[in-house]
Amino acid sequence: MVSIPQVSVIVPAYNVSSYIEDALRSLQRQSFQEFEVLVVDDGSIDRTADVVKPYVEKDSRFRLLQKQNGGLSSARNYGIRYAYGEYIALLDGDDTYHPDKLANHVARLKRDPNVGVVYSASKAIRDDGRPTFMHLSGKPVHSNPLLALLCKNFVGHGSNAVFRRSIVDEVGEFDESLRSSEDVDFWLRISATQKWKFYRESRVLCYYRVRPSGLSFNVAQMQHYNEQVIRNAFLRSPELVEPMLPTAYAYMHRYLARLSLQGGHSEKARYFLDQALAFDKSIFYRDLRSLLTLFAVCLAPIAQPAIRRSLGSVKYMQK
Repeated sequence: MVSIPQVSVIVPAYNVSSYIEDALRSLQRQSFQEFEVLVVDDGSIDRTADVVKPYVEKDSRFRLLQKQNGGLSSARNYGIRYAYGEYIALLDGDDTYHPDKLANHVARLKRDPNVGVVYSASKAIRDDGRPTFMHLSGKPVHSNPLLALLCKNFVGHGSNAVFRRSIVDEVGEFDESLRSSEDVDFWLRISATQKWKFYRESRVLCYYRVRPSGLSFNVAQMQHYNEQVIRNAFLRSPELVEPMLPTAYAYMHRYLARLSLQGGHSEKARYFLDQALAFDKSIFYRDLRSLLTLFAVCLAPIAQPAIRRSLGSVKYMQK
């Protein structure tokens, strides 16, 4: 085993026995090999731990940590506390890396001491691992990362970033009280320091799995936590954030409209779309993805079957 690994890959895992082997194999195939893997079994009730154990037995870089279920942020924090690496990489137990993911990002972090977080473009894969049409470029909508993150999570998803371990000591861990948007909150706290750069690699180096069972949207809960994250960002940087609030809320409602549409609830999608237009209608002619959401909601009878064919069935919860 490398005595002091350069990268600690944190793999939160909850009931992912059918997928986690793909994640671990993608780590074994990395062109950069000076890493450790900390799989955090967050109270799984399936065979997740049994699938991981052979990797631990055969490769001393792999470790299995087990804890009571506490949620995604809890699992990430638990793994980071046991990490030895100078850099932290996040990989959810049902996602995968391109073989050059770690090599590319570590090289950038070493090259530029002002870069704190590196991420890449990514692509969605289906439950069975086949690619979908969904591609996230990761391009921010604003030059200031804090303002950009208020509008859209340009990092994209929780498996995409590699960042300096020292940043956790500086801004704190993932907020375990948040049940969604916890990664956006973390990136916002980093950007609020006005110290660290976010670097985007335009190549697709990460693949995130869209599972039918993982597409259960409690939209009211998501709205609550999104609003909380925006409020927290305002309290940290009121003078910078306040002028951006209408646009931030417009993007939030646009996001909720898209989730509602994916959940098959076109009336709720229309409601959120109207809210977005009321806050800042300019996002629909300045941002292509927003414009596509507008068209999709207006053409819901056509759009919804296409979404189902691409991603599988979706549950929608409203409270």
